[in-house]
Amino acid sequence: MSDKVSIDQSGKLQVPDQVTIPFIIGDGIGPDIWRASVRVFDSAVEKCYGGKRKITWKEVLAGEKAFNETGSWLPDETLATFKEYLVGIKGPLTTPIGGGIRSLNVALRKELDLYVCQRPTKWYEGVPSPVKHPEKVDMVIFRENTEDIYAGIEFAAGTAEAKQLQDFLKEDLDVDYNFTNTTGVGLKFVSEEGSKRLIRAALEFALTEGRKSVTLVHKGNIMKYTEGAFKNWGYEVAEKEFGDRVYTWNQWEQTKVRDGQDAANAEQKAAEEAGRLIVKDIIADNFLQQILLAPHDYDVVATLNLNGDYISDALAAMVGGIGIAPGANINFKTGHAIFEATHGTAPRFANTDTMNPSSVILSGVMMLEYMGWTEAADAIVAALAQTIKDKTVTVDFYNLMEGATLLKTSEFADKIIEKL
Repeated sequence: MSDKVSIDQSGKLQVPDQVTIPFIIGDGIGPDIWRASVRVFDSAVEKCYGGKRKITWKEVLAGEKAFNETGSWLPDETLATFKEYLVGIKGPLTTPIGGGIRSLNVALRKELDLYVCQRPTKWYEGVPSPVKHPEKVDMVIFRENTEDIYAGIEFAAGTAEAKQLQDFLKEDLDVDYNFTNTTGVGLKFVSEEGSKRLIRAALEFALTEGRKSVTLVHKGNIMKYTEGAFKNWGYEVAEKEFGDRVYTWNQWEQTKVRDGQDAANAEQKAAEEAGRLIVKDIIADNFLQQILLAPHDYDVVATLNLNGDYISDALAAMVGGIGIAPGANINFKTGHAIFEATHGTAPRFANTDTMNPSSVILSGVMMLEYMGWTEAADAIVAALAQTIKDKTVTVDFYNLMEGATLLKTSEFADKIIEKL
């Protein structure tokens, strides 16, 4: 019997009870937080399934460790393993300085066509927060993962390539811009196919999970044919493919709300009358304001790559920082998924056993949910939440809490395991 995750013809994930999962241990603090996290995963699976289910961990190389051992930052064998086993998990990776790969994370997403970056943001009781009501934040970001400026098509100022592109834009397309030899040039790509598959995934998730709304976040007022097109394609997918299951609360309908009437209440009332999922949109800069003023008005968010990068980190800061923010990169068609810590490598804290492993732990929770092992996922979340509520925390939270007990990375994992 195979030990690999697979996907059947209907698109349903098939997960054997004895499954092998590849992992990248990560650079900098990666080994410390991985060693703590994997003990939590194994303990939860054992306690929830009593040996009926088990994960065998298969290490693959990427980043600094890969370069030191193989001379490659991202060996072909690593990509081949992720392709073969479908589901994997990783710690933070160093991005090499200079030419070659711009980002190892971007390279993995591109090679496996992991078009959804899924980032849930939720507050856990007791976590220090800079906002007054972090408990009102409960959003899931669907960030397009393969297009936008992250395609990496750019040319440095003063190069022949930049001059050639500038001349083409000026002379052939009559672009109204004063190019000079100190102007770098980058290209932004947004396609109908890329936008629709991302938004479709967000809508399917929201309907399956019983969420209240999907918000299309964009800068279409300025970038009309890229970000504006993303918004339009989003409404098209919602109306044509999801029909009577959604209620599109677009900009035109929002303007019908009379002065003095609360827009959020009007929107909710309209959706309740229709008994449907709300689909709405908002300009990106306004959204960054509204998540501070009225985060409870937003639920599932679908947005482009750069917007999603900013939004994810802003929301993470509201609920305790990226040290507790999980992430997933998923292709819902092929089943490929890599779950990851969303923070950096913090090399000066490497091998100190001091950093918060929660980002990797909660990314593992997402992985278990994706695999259908929800009992283990729920057990970890409950134990982690209680550990934080008890004020037994690592240094990042300890410095912001009164009356807390300082734990090492490994000790924090011990406390979670005790509470499973």
